[in-house]
Amino acid sequence: MKDVLRVGPLPEEPLAAAADFHARLLPAIEAALRGGSDPLAVVFLPASHEHRGWRLAAIQSLARTYAPSRVNALESDDEAAIAAALDWLSGAASVTGQVMALDGAGAGPVL
Repeated sequence: MKDVLRVGPLPEEPLAAAADFHARLLPAIEAALRGGSDPLAVVFLPASHEHRGWRLAAIQSLARTYAPSRVNALESDDEAAIAAALDWLSGAASVTGQVMALDGAGAGPVL
């Protein structure tokens, strides 16, 4: 993966977290994309399910705005899971605009 931006910590309350992300962090993410970051992975710390909507909307909007650059997000604090997901994303040339929650347990064998 070319570029990884780690986000957090953010407020626990979803509306406050979204406001903080958009005001404080989004300008730097957009600057990275304008500067040629492709692909870009945004890594969020885990949060309750109430954060899913604003995170997905932000990442999808970035992916549309900066296409053909790829933008995806991971939700995890498990470094091994993040590394594995980043490795997978580096070879997934058509995946963009996704938020992937990682649990570190693995998907198990492919049957």
